[in-house]
Amino acid sequence: MPPARRRRAPRDRGEPREPRSRTARETRDEREVREAREAREARRARLDREAREAPAKKPRRRGDLLTRILVAVPLAVATIIFNNLGGLPFALFVIAAGLICMHEAYGLLKIWRPVAAVGFAAVAGMVLVARSGSTGHVLEVAMAAVPVALLAVMMSDRRRPTVAIAGTLLGVYWVGLAFAHAELLRQLPHGNGVFLDVLVGTFVGDTGAYAGGRLFGRHRLAPNVSPNKTVEGLFCGMLLAVIAVFLAGLYQTWLTQGNALLLGVAVALLAPLGDLFESLVKRDAGVKDSGSVFGPHGGALDRLDGALFAVVVGYYIWLAVH
Repeated sequence: MPPARRRRAPRDRGEPREPRSRTARETRDEREVREAREAREARRARLDREAREAPAKKPRRRGDLLTRILVAVPLAVATIIFNNLGGLPFALFVIAAGLICMHEAYGLLKIWRPVAAVGFAAVAGMVLVARSGSTGHVLEVAMAAVPVALLAVMMSDRRRPTVAIAGTLLGVYWVGLAFAHAELLRQLPHGNGVFLDVLVGTFVGDTGAYAGGRLFGRHRLAPNVSPNKTVEGLFCGMLLAVIAVFLAGLYQTWLTQGNALLLGVAVALLAPLGDLFESLVKRDAGVKDSGSVFGPHGGALDRLDGALFAVVVGYYIWLAVH
């Protein structure tokens, strides 16, 4: 005969029931996190599959390069105009660009659920206090963002508060500090000229890397981060960035050739790192572009990723050598 089953002892009517609301909420949170992770991994797998299926050497498309240059023309014209104006108009222009890039950055980090209002306020505040020319004031605003992000996350009842705070502060320190340094650089003597030199080196280097990769690209630079970037393209971009800054310095009597070379080398080294940084974030998010401000050529963050790193190093180099 099968062994008799042991009957469960009846629960005392006065014994309180174990609350299920917290367990149910935790289960729902875990399911949402798992579904978001699976969707992100599916997007990443699709991007990896497309990279593997792509031919080693893509056909040359001159239209792509021409459109890439034409897209940058309006941005370059607006930057030159506001850079020449200086003062509050330039600061407002920098804040507007910073807000667009911050919005796109938080879009990439949306799975972390950052508090966008904190990032927007931080970038505006850091740029405005940078008008005084003091890095200390910028640092004060940047550090104030930490407790403000904590309070904002606590009041919004994020389910993963630590991750939400981390995502919020990543936008502040990645995007906000870079635009604050653009204003700091503009405040230095001849800072308006150095600011343009940094941008010229960054965008010439980026275009050179794109063209060099299509013409000579054979060895992939970082296939797990950005499969289309090549070592040959990186070398071409860095070389052209140094040359561009050096040639720009020939028309600026206050910029010595040695300082122009130093600035060009710094831009050539840091701008590709900024590009790779954003590519890593996009790869983790499983997206190809950060936004659609420039249509098929991506968002503002896609165009300014290298400049976010280059303008910071440009400020400290010019501060040191001036």
